Amino acid sequence: MSYHKTISNIIEQKRERLIELSDKIWGFCETKYEEFQSADLLCTTLEEEGFQVKRQAGDIETAFVGSYGSGKPVIAILGEYDALSGLSQKAGVAAKEAIVEGGNGHGCGHNLLGSGSLAAAIAIRHYMEQNGLKGTVRYYGCPAEEGGGGKAHMARAGLFDDVDVAFTWHPWDENLAYNARMLATSQVYFKFKGLSTHASFSPHLGRSALDAVELMNVGANFLREHIIPDARLHYAITNAGGSAPNVVQAEAEVLYKIRAPKMRQVSEISERIFNVARGAALMTGTQVDIQFDGASADLIPNITLGSLMHNHFTQIGAVSYTQEEIDFSKSIQATFSEEEKKAIRNKKGKELSDKINEYLFEPDFIAASTDVGDVSWIVPTGQIYVTTCAFGTQPHSWQLVAQGKSSIAHKGMLLAGKVIAASAIETMQNPELIEKAKAEHKKQLDGEVYQSLIPLGVKPSSIKQAKSRVATI
Repeated sequence: MSYHKTISNIIEQKRERLIELSDKIWGFCETKYEEFQSADLLCTTLEEEGFQVKRQAGDIETAFVGSYGSGKPVIAILGEYDALSGLSQKAGVAAKEAIVEGGNGHGCGHNLLGSGSLAAAIAIRHYMEQNGLKGTVRYYGCPAEEGGGGKAHMARAGLFDDVDVAFTWHPWDENLAYNARMLATSQVYFKFKGLSTHASFSPHLGRSALDAVELMNVGANFLREHIIPDARLHYAITNAGGSAPNVVQAEAEVLYKIRAPKMRQVSEISERIFNVARGAALMTGTQVDIQFDGASADLIPNITLGSLMHNHFTQIGAVSYTQEEIDFSKSIQATFSEEEKKAIRNKKGKELSDKINEYLFEPDFIAASTDVGDVSWIVPTGQIYVTTCAFGTQPHSWQLVAQGKSSIAHKGMLLAGKVIAASAIETMQNPELIEKAKAEHKKQLDGEVYQSLIPLGVKPSSIKQAKSRVATI
């Protein structure tokens, strides 16, 4: 019996339990650093499966590490379980219908991500026991990927320092192992304070914090021409100072997300944005408080691990779909904008991706960000993307939330667990693979040393107050 079949049998035996776990996390839909129920459920399941679990890992309330085995090699499996604010949506409904208006929802599929990674860890653990395989498998419970940089805090705490290789995945609308870089990012609040007064009777006595926010945004927009083309600046006014036009706003706040291909570029652009904010405060006679919210490093792919995962992906094969699943996907696609439908036609896509894309050995680039990047600077990291939704579904959309408990999503989740488990087991059985991945990793770094974008003294507990604000990648 091949280990693919052994792994598949282990995961299929636990299919219903894993699906139930994923669906519960979908229902909890807890945002960054508030994933208490989700983390506890995953920890309890790991303990029941024979893992030793360290809760509050790295002094982060909703982070944890579950370990099985001892000694080298140490294999990390990364799991996520945070949701997004403002994306509440009923499951299985091809129409925008919130469960709770303004509530949270799993708009990036992290309920599936955490559960699929758990399936892999459990399969590896049982395979190790059945076959006397030496080494350590760890499940890393990583909170706050959405804007909070949970893995960045875990990396800074040294939780990955003794790991040999890491594996993870992400729910997607296609099946592939990606060889792609992603952007580093930092997320910062700018809180302006001024003086309130009657806007008509005594405007000369007021100092408008809202004027400062608007001037800052104007300055930042002019700055766009003078930063590298691959950089990105996004902002959202999170506090406009009230709704009365006849009052000079005493406080206002804007949240910025700064992205660039390299961490040092993010740092350089951030300092220029800070100066724009200080200038806006000076012009308006207000004060500005600059408050860090989250950050993540640029992602460094590893061809050794990526191609390994691709090989196991193709050997295990993509899943097939029922007519009912295809019809549901059609109904979801019918809700897309005309531009989104055109993109599907241009890609010659169908309702569901049921093939595995070719592995690209030439590095690609994706203009998105993930805190998996921080792990990838410390340890060689492999990642796959697995179909869990209708082709063309946009991340961070109500349509993705609607599909999060579907049989399509469950099939992809379990498939991801099988591919990760098979890839991890091969590395554990072949130390030369690990050495090859590490050699490539060293070459990719080219002498650069990981330096977290998180300022000294900043802890997750200090940014939890921002949980209800819009803060997504």
